[in-house]
Amino acid sequence: MTTKRYVFLILILGSLSALGPFSIDMYLPGFLAIANDLHTTVARVSLSLSSFFIGISAGQLLYGPLLDRFGRKKPLYLGLILYVVASAGCLFIHSVDALIALRFVQAIGSCAAAVAAVAMVRDLFPIEDNAKVFSLLLLVLGASPMIAPTLGGYVIAGYGWQAVFLILMVLGTLILLATFFWLPESYKPDPSYSLKPKPILTRFWSVLREPQFFTYALAGAVTFSGLFAYVAGSAQVFMGIYQVSSQGYGWIFAFLSVGFIGSSQLNSVALRYYRSEQIVPVALLSQSIIGLLFLLSAGLGLLGLYSTIAFLFAFLCCLGFTNPNTSALSLAPFAHNAGSASALMGALQMGVGALASVAVSLFDSQSAIPMISIMAAAATGALMILLIGRRMIVRPVVESSQTEPVLH
Repeated sequence: MTTKRYVFLILILGSLSALGPFSIDMYLPGFLAIANDLHTTVARVSLSLSSFFIGISAGQLLYGPLLDRFGRKKPLYLGLILYVVASAGCLFIHSVDALIALRFVQAIGSCAAAVAAVAMVRDLFPIEDNAKVFSLLLLVLGASPMIAPTLGGYVIAGYGWQAVFLILMVLGTLILLATFFWLPESYKPDPSYSLKPKPILTRFWSVLREPQFFTYALAGAVTFSGLFAYVAGSAQVFMGIYQVSSQGYGWIFAFLSVGFIGSSQLNSVALRYYRSEQIVPVALLSQSIIGLLFLLSAGLGLLGLYSTIAFLFAFLCCLGFTNPNTSALSLAPFAHNAGSASALMGALQMGVGALASVAVSLFDSQSAIPMISIMAAAATGALMILLIGRRMIVRPVVESSQTEPVLH
């Protein structure tokens, strides 16, 4: 594969991966405006964020088997069309309940892109390159938290929050066209792959029984839920508690994303000298210490705007090291059933993340402690899962004989 081809594939797969996060980040600065227009509270509006997470979690279990049965592109087309239609529907809502429902449908569509992108990394690239590819995807993915909230803040200030969903509809359409014309089919449809419930559940169970999968996928999902807690609570913390404007909030969100994305690129450098299974425990231990110090500072009333930003930046830096490596180690054992494994991994991430975001939404308080408590619990819980689960992994899979890219 040429370098040009390699970069082009990364850009398309990165765009697919970023669709869901972009859909989340861009409307965050509009929470106050949406609450005012729909005559509700910010906490109620944040449930539309939770419904999005739930939709992504449930949808990934749907798309996993479809990707293994029909190939990667046909289910991807279905999901992207659904996303575009739901985005258009959000332009005409008049109640927060309608927003919550349509965001769920929008998520069902967008998660096809996320599952397909992860599975296609496993299809298209040598397995020993997967952690590096995931780090590069995070670089593209990083455009979302760096651009989306800032852009969203200015769009909402100038044209209203409905304009955000118009932009998302156009973006979904462009990604659909790029997928159709330039993304190769990486997996031949398998007519023998049954879509009946029992065989699907059996395949999912076979994936879950792999100790390397459940250890790294669960640890990765739990620590990643700290990011969801931050996303769900940050609007209230910055705009509600610290009285930051919607544009200012967008810039803070963009700055904090630099920690997550920058560390993911440092991870690529670290992989030249250390293995993924060596990086993960160090990153989780560091994240746990940061989370607990963050919580202690909040409890003692020592936090201000800038110290809150500093703690969040350090916490997100750790995620940039854990996420690419736990993803690569989770999928490494699966030359086959990569779609199902990718779906389960994504469902775990989004499912645990949805619980974290709902937990934050339940606290309609003028305090950052609920958000910080969940972030600290996520980091320490993930570390415990890793330390226990690694004892069950007899033969870690970090390489594969399938080292050549598979293109169809």
